[in-house]
Amino acid sequence: MAITIFCASIIVFITFFILIKGITPFVKKYQIGEGSYSVNFFKFLFGTTWFVSPNNYGAGFVIINTIFVTLMALVIAIPVSILSSLFICKIAPKKISKVLNYAIEILASIPSVIFGLFGMGIITKFVKNLSSLFNYQSAGGISSLSAAIVLAIMIIPTITMVSNTSINAVDKKFIEGSLALGASKTQTNFKVVLTSARSGIFSGIILGVGRALGEATAVSMVCGNAGSGPSFNPFDITRTLTSTMLNSIHETSGLDYDIRFSVGVLLIIIILVTNFLLNFINNRIGKRYGQ
Repeated sequence: MAITIFCASIIVFITFFILIKGITPFVKKYQIGEGSYSVNFFKFLFGTTWFVSPNNYGAGFVIINTIFVTLMALVIAIPVSILSSLFICKIAPKKISKVLNYAIEILASIPSVIFGLFGMGIITKFVKNLSSLFNYQSAGGISSLSAAIVLAIMIIPTITMVSNTSINAVDKKFIEGSLALGASKTQTNFKVVLTSARSGIFSGIILGVGRALGEATAVSMVCGNAGSGPSFNPFDITRTLTSTMLNSIHETSGLDYDIRFSVGVLLIIIILVTNFLLNFINNRIGKRYGQ
């Protein structure tokens, strides 16, 4: 009980600290050159350019870019994760299943900077070659697509591990009943097993979305940090909320330092809203199918 209260208190303190620091740029005057300035909240929230001297910051396009990159990552990761989980739990021989499970656990424990290095060394080259097929000159492969692929690789283990637990929990009676009625193994796996495990799989997706939205290091290494936007071209450089907070944070001070906490507040709000919406959808699906 004491440990729970202590951990909860730390979370509350961190959130409160970020909130206070995040509000400061909009209420405090900062000395810049010969004048003192604060940041206009509405220009910050809806702006399409990150910084215009001396005090104009815009994070509207950054929010859109973050959501766009996350959606691309989910489009890649969800089918791969679900199919991988189904193969591990219901199709692969036990020995192969154990090896794959072990591999997934290792992937889940790899530090994000390693994924970033892999993205810089391998994925950006792949994206660069891919963009050349469309006669498009990318920034050496640094792009929204590279960031999305890196994020997809990072969240696949999370979604797969949770999906494994959910699929393994499906009552064997449902599977045996489906086979007894003449359904093939493939039909049973897709129409019975995945359907019965959908709530748990959706929970894994929620965790994956949370990690994708909150990842900073790996994304910063491959996204490029565009100065304006939004851009929906997957081969263009981009800027996410996390990369904005991380980029050059140790080389700045004053308003430019505090405004990154404002971006952090936006990220917290987006994560909370996203989790609320996804949990709401998950609960509605569960009620619809009596789970």
